[in-house]
Amino acid sequence: MMGCQKTSVTPQIESSPVIVPSPTPLVSPVSPEERKKAAELRQLGLKYRQQGQFSEAIKTLEESVTFDPQNLSGLVLLGWTYHLAKQPEPAIKNLQKALTVEQNHVPALNALGIVYLVNNNLEQAVKIHNQAITLKPDNEIAHYNLSLAYHLLKQYDLAQTHAQKATTLEPYNPHPWVALAIIYWQKGETKLAKETYNKAISLDSRYRQTNFLNHLKEAGFSLEQIQQTQKILEAM
Repeated sequence: MMGCQKTSVTPQIESSPVIVPSPTPLVSPVSPEERKKAAELRQLGLKYRQQGQFSEAIKTLEESVTFDPQNLSGLVLLGWTYHLAKQPEPAIKNLQKALTVEQNHVPALNALGIVYLVNNNLEQAVKIHNQAITLKPDNEIAHYNLSLAYHLLKQYDLAQTHAQKATTLEPYNPHPWVALAIIYWQKGETKLAKETYNKAISLDSRYRQTNFLNHLKEAGFSLEQIQQTQKILEAM
């Protein structure tokens, strides 16, 4: 039987590879003239938007961003305008870009969370708005939108907590009161739902009119939530 012949092998020590950091992308400095031009275009774009001319508004705001690409106000304004024009994909893209400039920018987080909410991406809406609240606990926008998101997710206790916080932070805004009312209604607390809805009516008597409730879509309510609001009104 032949034995295995042993050979002397000198172990090789492998040196650790040298890690070369990726170069940080260079951002071209913005001149005072470019910054001024971008600001002028933002104002013009906002004017177009207020007039309902969304195509012109978007075109103008896009141009503004080319002059000052890391201006947070410009990116959020552009993203929100895309949202109002019912173009969620470019809205999300521009708001996410704003967050690459400053990851803790609360206005960008608020806007992005709303875009996710109205497009029924509830998990992302909850994640983004909770991040915004961590940064700014008294964030009435985030609390209000979380109440709507958790309501749709059927997490009614969480929805109620955030709706109540929103009514405390913004007591003269009827929207949080209506949101809280439908949460009570969903939990079977009909008397409390009516009492809460009456607070919205006391702030704006138009909430007595069924047709007026359609405007709640602009306030982030889903069709299902608007229908629930109508049921409360009919039961008054």
